[in-house]
Amino acid sequence: MKKMRALSLLALVPLLASCSASVALEPAPDAANPACAAVIVALRNIDSVAELPARETDAQGTGAWGNPTGVILHCGVPVPAPTASLPCVTVDGVDWLRDDTDDPNFVFTTYGRDPAVEVIVNDTAASALAALTDLSAAVIEIPATGKCIAAEDTLTQ
Repeated sequence: MKKMRALSLLALVPLLASCSASVALEPAPDAANPACAAVIVALRNIDSVAELPARETDAQGTGAWGNPTGVILHCGVPVPAPTASLPCVTVDGVDWLRDDTDDPNFVFTTYGRDPAVEVIVNDTAASALAALTDLSAAVIEIPATGKCIAAEDTLTQ
């Protein structure tokens, strides 16, 4: 379902952008969490993400960059389970689970933070590494309560 939402959002955004100055998005289930408000306030200091200009959005706990939109952020998405099987990448102290099943749209979800933040990057429009680097300063407003560990770190000898 998340994959379909990501594809739908990125497919519709160029159409919606021509009709309106703001990007039409749906808020995540926990978008009203006070920690999301801190993230969104911090985003106000970020004029561009992966060299894409900031856009206005019409939903709480969201951000968008590029015209057409190449990066979308949702704060308040469900927190991934500790047994998540997706690969983890760490960018500027933030652990992200990477879901590339909808390539070129990559979905990154924070790991070890509650609420979780989801960033959808269209790889044809923006560098995922650049986007996550630019957004890390805002995402660290949500304190880390866990971190990704490698499978070999869990084995006892």
